[in-house]
Amino acid sequence: MNSTRASHGRRARRLSVAIAALPALLAPLAGCEDRQRQPDGAPGDAAPTVMPEAGNAAPALAAPAPEPTASSFAAASAHPAVPTAAPSASSDVVAGASQRYEAGPSVIASDSIDGAALRKRHVARLKADDSPVTVLRGQGPLELGKRICEAVVPRRPAATPVLLKPNLCGFDSVKDPAKHKGDDGVTGRITQPEFVRGVVQCLKARGHTKITIAEGCGHSHKFWKDIAQRTGYEAMAAEEGAALVAMDDDGVYDVAGDRPGKPLAIAGIQATRVPTLLMPKVLAEHLDHGLFLSLPRLKMHRYSVISAGIKGMQGTVMLSDSAPAYKQKWRMHRELKQYLDTKGPGQEDRALYLSSLRAFAERMVDVLEISTPDAVLGDGAPAMGGDGFQVLQPTAEMVAIGGTNPVRVDRVVAEFMGVWNSPALARELGGHRTSPLIEAAAKRFGLDLKATAITGDGADLLKSPRPVHYKAMAPFRLDWEPGQAPPPGAKAPEPAATAKAPDGPPDAGPTAPEGQPDAGPKAPDGPLDPGAPARPEAHAPPLRPGEKIAIDGKADDAAWSRAPAVSWDTDYAGKSTGVLTRARFLWSKEGLYVLFELSSAGLNTDRSRPVGVERAGLYKEDCIEIFLTPAPASPRRYFEVEIGPFGHYFDIAIDRDARLEDTAWSSGATIATRRSAQARTAVIEALLAAPGIVNALAPRARLPMNLYRMEGKEPRRYLAWSPPRTSKPNFHVPEAFGALVLDP
Repeated sequence: MNSTRASHGRRARRLSVAIAALPALLAPLAGCEDRQRQPDGAPGDAAPTVMPEAGNAAPALAAPAPEPTASSFAAASAHPAVPTAAPSASSDVVAGASQRYEAGPSVIASDSIDGAALRKRHVARLKADDSPVTVLRGQGPLELGKRICEAVVPRRPAATPVLLKPNLCGFDSVKDPAKHKGDDGVTGRITQPEFVRGVVQCLKARGHTKITIAEGCGHSHKFWKDIAQRTGYEAMAAEEGAALVAMDDDGVYDVAGDRPGKPLAIAGIQATRVPTLLMPKVLAEHLDHGLFLSLPRLKMHRYSVISAGIKGMQGTVMLSDSAPAYKQKWRMHRELKQYLDTKGPGQEDRALYLSSLRAFAERMVDVLEISTPDAVLGDGAPAMGGDGFQVLQPTAEMVAIGGTNPVRVDRVVAEFMGVWNSPALARELGGHRTSPLIEAAAKRFGLDLKATAITGDGADLLKSPRPVHYKAMAPFRLDWEPGQAPPPGAKAPEPAATAKAPDGPPDAGPTAPEGQPDAGPKAPDGPLDPGAPARPEAHAPPLRPGEKIAIDGKADDAAWSRAPAVSWDTDYAGKSTGVLTRARFLWSKEGLYVLFELSSAGLNTDRSRPVGVERAGLYKEDCIEIFLTPAPASPRRYFEVEIGPFGHYFDIAIDRDARLEDTAWSSGATIATRRSAQARTAVIEALLAAPGIVNALAPRARLPMNLYRMEGKEPRRYLAWSPPRTSKPNFHVPEAFGALVLDP
């Protein structure tokens, strides 16, 4: 990182500007030719296709696939699954024959599978598996992938072949980021390739050399190749010496090499709700004599509530109801089509919706009985609130959640996402207090999920109420953050203690800066909404003895992991925008440490202006703003600090009663920033050391505060943590401030 320091302005404060690029998770994705976009509102975590009309049932196996052409996969040679493999020119490669892992009698007989034997084996294991679920906190997907693998994956002989099933296809469509505000349509929806890389490296460290990564997209071979390349999966797999294959009978994989996508009939499942289920050969082989690991992206799902271990198994599904079988995934939730067909503006049949969801849940549990993974390793770096497709709201923490019982893992994921034992969800889903998939699985296997043990360094995250951000396919939405009014039916938190205000007047002064949106020493523009949620709180833990924070823009000091994040995407009127900002706070006798993480950042900044000179009018460009009241007894006297994504700053003390402003006031800020134009992210790290701020910092102090962000040109965003809910942008509404609580 290149760093500069300059002595600037009125009180010779020191400004540290850190410039570096944050790595983009994925390269920008352009539109793909050979695909259909799923209708708005359809679920399909694994198959973004338009629902066809149901046809007559096909024979037990799908129709024979056409012969591949020379351009499709004529040169399919075995990909050497060893650490020294060179990158392949194509993802159309499969692993060689796997050595047998002695796990009992084989369930594969010629071209069919003994489904009854598989179900008996898996049901017995799930009923008996009360092992703990591990929750780990970390700094990124690679690290978390390695650690959750080491903590959770059963140890098997090194010769055991391993199949990894990530969520590679759980999105609606590929988008042009230039036309969709930086959204490529894929990022945030799929398991990150670096998380999978971490798992692969963990397995290789144990001596495994037969590692295959596979997913079923329900699309053409061209689609699979395109996504594998664009997301970085193909390059990652080649670099790590792992095979990458499609679990689809797409006319390519099922007729070449080891034929991993070949659909096998499953005997003994006629009495289930999935009697026409087919299983790809590569999965059958690993269930028979290998190790099968599910690697879902942890996220909310507009239909199934969450998408994790149980829902992730839909990517393994093929159905013989029609040909080609790999495009029939939608039939798992075929009743949903009737609901969507009857749904219209302002009207819906919620009973029909719930009936379809319950039928889908039972079918997914049937699939789980047959395709039970040996472990689930969930990528939550970060996990995604919203709907899993169009609305994405990342969690403040980066986690991995894993275990050997997928039902218990899903129960913990649901709690982490705020939808476990939820009265608010129950009111919308006919009494279901969590995902119906979890409830159906717990009932089927006789599991007491309340008794689930939770371990790992992230287990403490579940000791207090979790935020929830969920947008359902049915017309309802749940949004709640700690510090707001409790969700309906939940117990209100105990009020925090309020510290005595510091003696003497604060180092403050006067009114709003010139040109601030609707600024000035006038009354708020319109009354506050009396029905608005309770004002939010942010908590700032103290630095421990010996702890240090390096203001360098990296935000990688261990102390930050103890600081709970607050996040918001609301504008000044309280409307959700999808533009997310996260903030954390720490405090010590040195001052107040602040950390802002900005997504969807356009970096709209005049970089020709020096960062070492105070920047009047910074609010006209992209910046964050902190409004802090040092003396709660004087709520209309507060400090304002503005910081831009390149380190520009402006600070001022305001007294609205006296109609005065003090632009000579200094926040004593040390600032460092980092950005990635490609990923559209920015990090702002600062220490505010003004005497008026330092003197207000005391254990259990409760300081009125609000957080804002200016973003973009057209449309211009005026984002607020605690929205003033005025008729037009006006940040100078102290009555709307939330609170910064200084933990002892």
